[in-house]
Amino acid sequence: MKNENDISTMLIPVKRWLQCCLLFFLIACHNNAEVNKLVPSKNDSIIEAERITNAYREIDSLQPIIQSGDLITRTGNDFTSESLRTLNQHDKTYSHCGIASIEHDSIFVYHALGGEFNPDQKIRRDALELFAEPYDNRGIGIFRYQVNNTDIKVLMAEVKKLYTAGIMFDMKFNLADDDRMYCAEFVYKSYSVGTEKKLQFTTSKINDFEFVGVDDLFIHPLCSEIKRIVYK
Repeated sequence: MKNENDISTMLIPVKRWLQCCLLFFLIACHNNAEVNKLVPSKNDSIIEAERITNAYREIDSLQPIIQSGDLITRTGNDFTSESLRTLNQHDKTYSHCGIASIEHDSIFVYHALGGEFNPDQKIRRDALELFAEPYDNRGIGIFRYQVNNTDIKVLMAEVKKLYTAGIMFDMKFNLADDDRMYCAEFVYKSYSVGTEKKLQFTTSKINDFEFVGVDDLFIHPLCSEIKRIVYK
């Protein structure tokens, strides 16, 4: 209960800020409904279409690079993702992560996801193009650990076991239990099992709240950055 209370305390100012923003937004819309409408220009639409096209081209270029067991990270552009990025203590680039798996010449990403994007709250298995899509994300990163092929096989078996078991997303971000997991916890524990704890990850703390941040995963000394992409 202590961790839950810590999280609730941390979220109080965020909730109040959101309420103030919403109130301001509603008032502004009411008073200036006809005056301050934001209408995208034709040029804006063209620029956005080009950004999306370029992003998918870059995502496609990753096909020959990614290997099973790679850590895949992404930067979401919604408010929740922005908030989660601030929890990172070392590198605030990424808000979400998963584990890559090559299956029949296709790349999938297994990841623990909560919120409205995943109504049933269970671990997901998404094609790379969906996981990295540029409409709701600003970019992605590919990272790889220095582990042997045997460890990778055990890792992927663990990943698929958790997926098949339907492990739910952990809204309390409780690192102590295994029946629910958030994204970085899923990666952290999958790799711990897959390598028989040869990979020892550091954790982060905010007061008494201990957690694994997305950045805790890729700052590991045995983890190498393969590629970062920012959608432009």
